[in-house]
Amino acid sequence: MTSTVLADPLDPTAIQASVDAVLNRFLTAKARPHAGAHQRYMAALLQDFLVGGKRIRPLLCVTGFHAAGGQANTTEVIQLAASLELFQAFVLIHDDVMDASDTRRGRPSVHRVLDQEFRRMRTDCDDRTAQRFGTAGAILLGDLALTWSDELLHAAAVHGTRRTAVLDHLDRMRTEVMIGQYLDLRATGDKHTSVEDTLTVIRYKTAKYTVERPLQLGAALAGADTPVLEACSAIGIPLGEAFQLRDDLLGVFGDPAQTGKSCLDDLREGKSTTLLALALADADPAQAARLRALVGDPRLDLEGAEEVRDIFTATGARATVEQMITDRYRQALVALDTAPFTPAAAQALSALARQVVRRTS
Repeated sequence: MTSTVLADPLDPTAIQASVDAVLNRFLTAKARPHAGAHQRYMAALLQDFLVGGKRIRPLLCVTGFHAAGGQANTTEVIQLAASLELFQAFVLIHDDVMDASDTRRGRPSVHRVLDQEFRRMRTDCDDRTAQRFGTAGAILLGDLALTWSDELLHAAAVHGTRRTAVLDHLDRMRTEVMIGQYLDLRATGDKHTSVEDTLTVIRYKTAKYTVERPLQLGAALAGADTPVLEACSAIGIPLGEAFQLRDDLLGVFGDPAQTGKSCLDDLREGKSTTLLALALADADPAQAARLRALVGDPRLDLEGAEEVRDIFTATGARATVEQMITDRYRQALVALDTAPFTPAAAQALSALARQVVRRTS
């Protein structure tokens, strides 16, 4: 594996470029002629899917590594960070299947791509057959991304107690995100979910998976002690909650040209978000009845979505979620002020935190 030494080891652009280079080398190798046409096709699908990702988890992983005193030669941590992005591909591909989402990053989701590809190959197939192929094929491609994320991780030269620590945090992260996905799936369409229940989903599905564990994985690779790992949690949980709360707002109020997803998907699916729970708790009977009629309606149109947005605003739910984001952002910064991190990593993490809570996509 090619050595990676960054002039500025915490420069986000350089980290993203290094992670992308590792992913491209890995997937290009998987698409070599001797691999066979089908493997080449699936590797190309994954390469295409990875284009445009924000690389939040790799950035946090590398930042955690330097927070714990990791050195400038980042070959191993870049490989670890790249493996997280392949795992994220697995999560997103399956998530789009579960949510029946047509788009991801402004392009057709994988199961839609495969559906259309099957129609081109089998011009006499019916809709149901093509859709089943698209769904099943996307599940398999997600499984392949998971398998290859392991392969990329194990190619990193990490040994002894540090390897044990990394794998321990990785195992926890994977279990937590699966539980979070399950809880999210179970709550979808439930108009009686409490705010606390929605925050439990956020904690497992996003806060731990997106921020806490990537920080800890990088830190563990650098041989972090308990205070550093605990600081990763103290910062990561509130920051990860803020990330998901912002995501929930963008799913309803965001500009699809920037988010890459329709502003109808979450509402049509009946996503049980903190935003919805707050609105239902504070709505008058007429508003509550309209929310229950509109949210979860697979035929919801733009006019109906605008009515939902108006109710979210009128009940104060939107403003409350904005305040929750601000409160969690401040909590993370307070924890960062006392964290036993290197000064450069603390500064980089502060900038990343600001990016996470103020993003528009």
